[in-house]
Amino acid sequence: MLENYFSVLIFILIGVAMGVAPLVLGRLVAPHRPDKEKNSPYECGFDAFEDARLPFDVRFYLVALLFIIFDLETAFFFPWAVVLDKIGWFGFGAMMIFLGLLVIGFIYEWKKGALEWE
Repeated sequence: MLENYFSVLIFILIGVAMGVAPLVLGRLVAPHRPDKEKNSPYECGFDAFEDARLPFDVRFYLVALLFIIFDLETAFFFPWAVVLDKIGWFGFGAMMIFLGLLVIGFIYEWKKGALEWE
């Protein structure tokens, strides 16, 4: 009974080794010389001057949502293009409706000023 799970155990061990080995190798090989510049915040290019728990501006979230929308649109194009000859005009029409809804959403965001950055 247990011999049936031996291949699963080997797969798990190889997966853990593939995840841990780069971390251990990096710790052993890489030089560790921290200084002021390496330990400084690098996200925005300057030192933090306010509390980190202040709320973000809603425009960051709007831009993230727009990115997700258009990323999903691109992800749906590839399978649609592969099977377009099999699904015919019905599939073409369905994709045009989908794209139309996305364009309406894009125009709405544009008119609301979500794409304007001050």
